Order: sequence, then C-alpha cells, then structure tokens
Amino acid sequence: MQISSTLAIGMLRRVHHIALNVKDMQASRHFYGEVLGLRELQGEEVPETLKELFEAGKAANFVTPDGTVIDLFWRPELQPPDPNPDKVFTRAGHLAFDIDPDLFDAAVEVLRSNQIAIDHGPVSRPTGRGIYFFDPDGFLVEIRCDPKAD
Repeated sequence: MQISSTLAIGMLRRVHHIALNVKDMQASRHFYGEVLGLRELQGEEVPETLKELFEAGKAANFVTPDGTVIDLFWRPELQPPDPNPDKVFTRAGHLAFDIDPDLFDAAVEVLRSNQIAIDHGPVSRPTGRGIYFFDPDGFLVEIRCDPKAD
C-alpha cells in the first residue's frame, strides 16, 4: 500500500481541543465559564488523562456548544515576554467564537459590564461583525457573527 504525502480533504474532522496555559486559574475559569458562558466539564466528563491535574486544581476543561474542548493548564510562572498585550507574544493570532447576529450586541455589553479589556471593535465588515478582547493572560479572543439576514 502506497502512503500519500498529504492528508486528503475531510480526513481531519474537527478541532478536538485547544490547550491554553494560564497564570491565574480562578480568573481564567471565571472568564471562560462565567463571562463567556462555556460549560465546565465536571466529574466523569473530565478526560481520564487530566483527572489528576483537575483534582489538584491545575487543569480545567470547558466545552463549546459544538463540542470543542478548551483545556486550561495552570502555569503560575507564566509571563508574556512583554506586559503590553498589544505586542504579539505567541504564534497563535486569536481564538474566535461565533455567535448569532441577534446576540452580538448583548455579548458586547457583557464584556463591557465585566470590564474586559477590549483590544478593538466592535468592527463591521462584509463578512460580519467582531469584537476583539483579552483573556486574563493577555491572549486575544474574538466574538464574531455573520451578517444579519435581510
């Protein structure tokens, strides 16, 4: 059997999980769970490979409605190379969440009422609207929506 030098389109089915290192686990759990409204995995839902870290308070797991898991790993020594979050310090640009266009303005108000540091936006583009803001560790996050249907 000959092995292909590339994966065929459709072989990778979806993003399984995203792992983020965080300095302050409580602040990050509040941000992803309470502010952004993601459901935190509990008990038997926590992957077996992470149970020990979870029980020690060194990991937390959140799931989006489409099933993507966001793993948080506690790294108390974590420091960005520069304290100014406007200076890019990772190879990842940002994490983007999709929202119904009718709920976009309410999401912006939630960010503002929680004094979340806004990088820029809301912005309107032909592809929809977006707002960019920082998580507790300075990682850029976006909430975006498609254009409203007429």
